[in-house]
Amino acid sequence: MLTEDLKLNMDAFLPLRDVVFNTLREAILKGDLKPGERLMELQLAAQLGVSRTPIREAIRMLEQEGLAVTVPRKGAEVAKMTLKGMEDVLEIREALDILACQLACERITEEQLTILAEKKKAFEDSLKSGNVKAIAETDVAFHDVIYDATNNPKLVNMLNNLREQIYRYRVEYLKKAENYPKLIQEHNAIFDSLANHSKEDATSSIREHVKNQAIAVKDVIIQQG
Repeated sequence: MLTEDLKLNMDAFLPLRDVVFNTLREAILKGDLKPGERLMELQLAAQLGVSRTPIREAIRMLEQEGLAVTVPRKGAEVAKMTLKGMEDVLEIREALDILACQLACERITEEQLTILAEKKKAFEDSLKSGNVKAIAETDVAFHDVIYDATNNPKLVNMLNNLREQIYRYRVEYLKKAENYPKLIQEHNAIFDSLANHSKEDATSSIREHVKNQAIAVKDVIIQQG
């Protein structure tokens, strides 16, 4: 059953399909739309006050991000997180992040290190807000500096494409405040490895970072049933 709190977050600068997508995406990530809940075009269109076309397009975008699936003879529904899906995505993330950090160890500039330190501090400050969306954004911003430091546009593009698949797991991890002290330590370790241009330390730091995310999200998936 759709939550009555589902309201369209209008943005004059975005196409309507993107506005609908962002609204549904946020509802799924916050848990207002539950795993397995049906996404019925007519009902959503009526509740959000739009036609079925932007709803249909938004659902297609949700499917591309792994947040929705279409079930034969049933229609679209909120996708359930699975252990296999998580393991597949994080396996790719670990490999690409290790490559990115190793390249960044060779190529990062002093200016980029300064920016990375600022983003690291911004992430730590955001943890005090309790706003998971804001925390996720500052986490992404921290990693983006590392990706840019690779000076490899094709790798950055691959990482950006993977980001959509990772986002749901990132949000689940960031919902639990008990994970925050460990996250700060991990970001500090990643920063130090880059500042010291140590590929070995960067590799071990990223592996630890991704492993801890997998452990935390695995518990969420098991509880989800």
